[in-house]
Amino acid sequence: MSDSNAREHLDAKHERNREQRIEGIKRWVEYIKSEPPETWGPQQNAVVNDQLDAAQSVQTSADHQQHVEDVAAEILEVSDESNADSK
Repeated sequence: MSDSNAREHLDAKHERNREQRIEGIKRWVEYIKSEPPETWGPQQNAVVNDQLDAAQSVQTSADHQQHVEDVAAEILEVSDESNADSK
């Protein structure tokens, strides 16, 4: 496999991962639309807290921890917007 092929393979993998994340977010949005905040709120908090704990336990860089916090904030923003749209 040449370097070019390796790069294309990696790009394709990143694109598949991105598409899977987007589909996961869409499924989550549908779920929170169908359930009351009392149901999904604690679940969401648990996921975010676990992600932060995992990032801290592997001694990731401050940049990576910030990235995790930024992604969590984006998820919360999307869920807040979806929740506002459903009202």
